[in-house]
Amino acid sequence: MFDNVLNNFDAVHFFGFMLGFVLGTTIHEFMHAYSALWLGDTTAQSQGRVTLNPAAHFDPFGFFMGILLALGLPLIAWGRPVPVNPSALRYGRRGMAIVAAAGPLSNLVLSTVLLIILKVGQALPTDVQGIIVNMILINLLLFSFNLIPIPPLDGFNILVGILPNYWTIVLEPLRRYSLPILMGLVFIVPYIGQILHIPLNPVSAALAPVQAALLHIFLGGLG
Repeated sequence: MFDNVLNNFDAVHFFGFMLGFVLGTTIHEFMHAYSALWLGDTTAQSQGRVTLNPAAHFDPFGFFMGILLALGLPLIAWGRPVPVNPSALRYGRRGMAIVAAAGPLSNLVLSTVLLIILKVGQALPTDVQGIIVNMILINLLLFSFNLIPIPPLDGFNILVGILPNYWTIVLEPLRRYSLPILMGLVFIVPYIGQILHIPLNPVSAALAPVQAALLHIFLGGLG
């Protein structure tokens, strides 16, 4: 597998992906921390997370997984989750929804800024343009993936924050199974589908139409 990855190494894709991943994850986690502070919770601030220093927001193993993902391996990568005390936030559960939404929205804004740079800088070298395109792609993926409403993703916190109290009581216990749920949907269910020779990939099925729409909006007019 690794031989195949190395033989198909694409420097433009790799460096664009990694630059986009580092920048996007840093801004994503910073916005969680900043919005929590803005809403009254100083937990992230006390741990030095209200900063744009990438070192404050990266988990070493999650970053290593990002490198493997950039090389083309079917994995997932992550930054260090920002600690938030929901009881310290203004607006209660709604405040938590705001904090959760701030991360993915920052990736969408970053994608927009990168698109403007790409359009303005059409005289840039082809490889530089390719790197920017890949930075846009990874940030659109960070935006859409994190909005999936399953724990521990931001979409779950947004969902819990806006639903009536009854559904909050029903859904909250799922948090204790966050990792098994995520790993199961991303890896185990698709693997079972491969064994049974049937398309069984709920995450890809959920992301595909969203990603197609975003790619058309952001990159459809290029070329």
